[in-house]
Amino acid sequence: MNNVEAKFILQGYRPNGADAGDATFAAALEQTRADPSLHDWFARELAFDRAVSAKLGEIRPPAGLREAILAGGRVTSSDTTRRRWWEQPAFMAAAAGVAVLFALGLALWPRMAVASPSLAEFALADTMHSETHGGHGADTAALHAMLSAPSTRLGSGLPVDFEALRKAGCRTVTFAEQPVLEVCFKRDGAWFHCYIARRADFPALAAALTPVLSDRNGAGIASWADASHLFVVVSKTGRAPLQRLL
Repeated sequence: MNNVEAKFILQGYRPNGADAGDATFAAALEQTRADPSLHDWFARELAFDRAVSAKLGEIRPPAGLREAILAGGRVTSSDTTRRRWWEQPAFMAAAAGVAVLFALGLALWPRMAVASPSLAEFALADTMHSETHGGHGADTAALHAMLSAPSTRLGSGLPVDFEALRKAGCRTVTFAEQPVLEVCFKRDGAWFHCYIARRADFPALAAALTPVLSDRNGAGIASWADASHLFVVVSKTGRAPLQRLL
């Protein structure tokens, strides 16, 4: 199987992981573990699909849409003469349909406007699906040691030299065509995955200066920012271990 075939198959993969055990996707998923570029593509696709699903879940059809559509199908010529054009059920149904399509368009346009706020989703997908973690170099080891220290609290400001870490061998993944660093660390027997991006690479992405916690599919996510960087820390064991790091 090549990457083109794998991408074709993985486009049907549900972002909630329900297809993880489906034999149809087994070979394609194995290909993502063997090819870093395919793995990064798949992580971005999962993040985008989750973001779109969340946006679509927020759409509420206008009140009376079903009734307006049904009424439009029953309208008669005599009834039409008694109504002003903008009161016609058919027009109301069309207007309601346009409203739904407009809301859907907001959910999908532009693609990067949806994907960019989902750095946390990308980090979660990378944590859950990648088997390649870790890095090397003195700068990476120093940051790893600091994150592993019980005295280090998330959100207290991390002394990050992005370029030095990247050049030294810190694991680097690609999100929205920009580099993102990952450093793994362990506290109290639990592993955490810290993702670091430069704010300059994502100028439209808003982030809180204090950690914001969320839960996704049993995993915990903490995200925050400082003046120069965006941070996302993922725990496969849920929110509670992250709360102890604050």
